[in-house]
Amino acid sequence: MAGRVRSIVSRANKRLTIQSAAFLLAGSTLVSSLLGLYRDRLLNGMYYEDYKVGIDAYTAAFTIPDFMFFILVSGALSVTFIPVFNQRLASGNKQSAWQLSSSLINMFAILTLVTSVLIMIFADKLIWIVSPGLSESGMQLATSMMRVIAVNPFLFAIATVIASMQQAIGRYTFFALAPTIYNIGIIIGALYFTNGISIFGWQVFEGGIMGVALGVVLGSAMQLVVSAVGLVGLGFDYRFKIYRKNKGFLQVLRLLPARSLDQSMDYLVGLFEMNLASRMAEGTMRAYQQVSALHMMPVNLIGMAISTAAFPSMTEHLGRGQIDKFRDELQTIIRVIIWLALPVATVTYFARGYVVSFIHNDGDALMAGLLGVLTVAILFRSIYHIASRAFYAQQDTKTPFYISIFSIGLNIVLAIWLAMVVGMGAYGLAFAQSAVAFVEVIILFVIIHRRMPGGLFDRPMLAAITRMFSITGFTAIVCYIMVKLLDFRSTDLSIVLTAPKFAAITLVSFAAYLALSKLVKLREAEPILHRLNSIIFGRVRQ
Repeated sequence: MAGRVRSIVSRANKRLTIQSAAFLLAGSTLVSSLLGLYRDRLLNGMYYEDYKVGIDAYTAAFTIPDFMFFILVSGALSVTFIPVFNQRLASGNKQSAWQLSSSLINMFAILTLVTSVLIMIFADKLIWIVSPGLSESGMQLATSMMRVIAVNPFLFAIATVIASMQQAIGRYTFFALAPTIYNIGIIIGALYFTNGISIFGWQVFEGGIMGVALGVVLGSAMQLVVSAVGLVGLGFDYRFKIYRKNKGFLQVLRLLPARSLDQSMDYLVGLFEMNLASRMAEGTMRAYQQVSALHMMPVNLIGMAISTAAFPSMTEHLGRGQIDKFRDELQTIIRVIIWLALPVATVTYFARGYVVSFIHNDGDALMAGLLGVLTVAILFRSIYHIASRAFYAQQDTKTPFYISIFSIGLNIVLAIWLAMVVGMGAYGLAFAQSAVAFVEVIILFVIIHRRMPGGLFDRPMLAAITRMFSITGFTAIVCYIMVKLLDFRSTDLSIVLTAPKFAAITLVSFAAYLALSKLVKLREAEPILHRLNSIIFGRVRQ
């Protein structure tokens, strides 16, 4: 039986092509995002005394544990570890690769365990720094929840190293499953733990929103287990030891600080925004956090999934000195991301009321307005993932870091000015995000273009991007007409009423965009058109 399970896991964890990996990651991101929508709908549907205080406390409780995970591990590890790990495997030195992996697992486990304990001890002081505008009851609830969620950095750190090993060698199945499992854990907490937990008739937990925090921990533990299953068949030789003299380990440690600081600078903006939002009306923190998560869904689905799938291949090209192949692949990926992100941002803007209604049972005008502002960020944050990875593939973590320092400073200044001085409130935070997302990508592209032999943006590349923006304008008209025809009403708040209308708007808009792409001869449309042609007319031709 054990052998059969091992065989199934090994087959599921086979190496994938870039295209297959991108589809798998996009699909898993979509499933995880849909579960995330359901999770938020459950949370927004909770009604009890001081609901807004509780939901703001829940939002605030995540900030410090998430921040510590991002600064210590997260994206910093994947973009520094994978190139070095691949170099070891490419040279046939598996022993060095396994020593590198064991060292990182052990180092991050110790580091994050200490961090988690410190968060538990100083939670009351940390909450005050993050959200000084919370009421006294909100502060107490947020402190208790943070102490529960504090275990996340430790669990996530181990899972991330394990997942990065699989990602490095093109095995994405269990890597892709992990976020979905995490959301399932939170949903279990919202559905069951909030009603209390009894063991043999003894009430061990009374329930309430604290049950969601327990669900978060459950999801983190489940995610770690799923990631570990993905190691089956890889031949990983784990040792409970830190190989301090391993050259790969030392190389990762040299690359890690700049990327960690870059990652932490990005997250600092989120902490700063939460601080400002906590000073606004009750519920603003949660509303702004949810809208930020909503606008990141297509970013993760498009920009993150495609860039993550392509990154190992890009590092391989550079490792073999194939600069031309690296440039061609980078151009292709940028074009695909822009081509996909433009219609998604367009539909999100015009149908933002529908999107918000999926997670907020009663609808929310503030959230819909904020999402409209952040649609600009959908495009540029999607592009950012591949733009930054172009530097990381070259093992250059400093340039994106310096650009991030400038961007963070600009974001903070704009946020304070627009939100507090001009008096735009939460809208000021959203406008600052979109403006900085645009500026950051432009700066990255200017530097990449100058570095790349022959330049990155040649005439065919610029012509293709121009055509994409042109047809997006016509698609926007189609989308606007569809929204007006279907007439979103304040009474259309159930998914049964809103989902069909949103689906119709999306399908017609994307059909128009696809037809226009074919008309202006954009090659990005060809695989989809070919697939549709084979599905619709394949049987007839047979």
